[in-house]
Amino acid sequence: MVEETLPLIKNILLLDSEGKRVAVKYYSDDWPTNSAKLAFEKAIFTKTQKTNARTEAEIAMFENHIVVYKFIQDLHFFVTGGDNENELILATVLQAFFDAVALLLRNNLDKMTALENLDLILLCLDEIVDGGYGKCVFHSSSD
Repeated sequence: MVEETLPLIKNILLLDSEGKRVAVKYYSDDWPTNSAKLAFEKAIFTKTQKTNARTEAEIAMFENHIVVYKFIQDLHFFVTGGDNENELILATVLQAFFDAVALLLRNNLDKMTALENLDLILLCLDEIVDGGYGKCVFHSSSD
């Protein structure tokens, strides 16, 4: 029952300004081969590169998936979910990943610093998503 309410994350991508991998993690078998994963990354980068996702996260439908993304300097952050996922929850997962990376890199968000701290970024991915399920906790006040 709990798993039904948690967002199912298909992948989290951190790409550079040329669409090349910095850090990626796939949680589903929608892309069974490495070449399928690379093709998805290239296609999603090409589709989104001309958008202005620098101030707020943007949302797009792509190949029956919801993709939420945000850019900062030469890093492009993406979170992909199924077409039935809640966009706001996916955006929260994206923001959590973005904020955690910014904190870990001391707001020095560029490709070189990200590569130098790749171990921390991969650990961050593991802490945010567990087996494809987002670990975002939402509290509601009961008055």
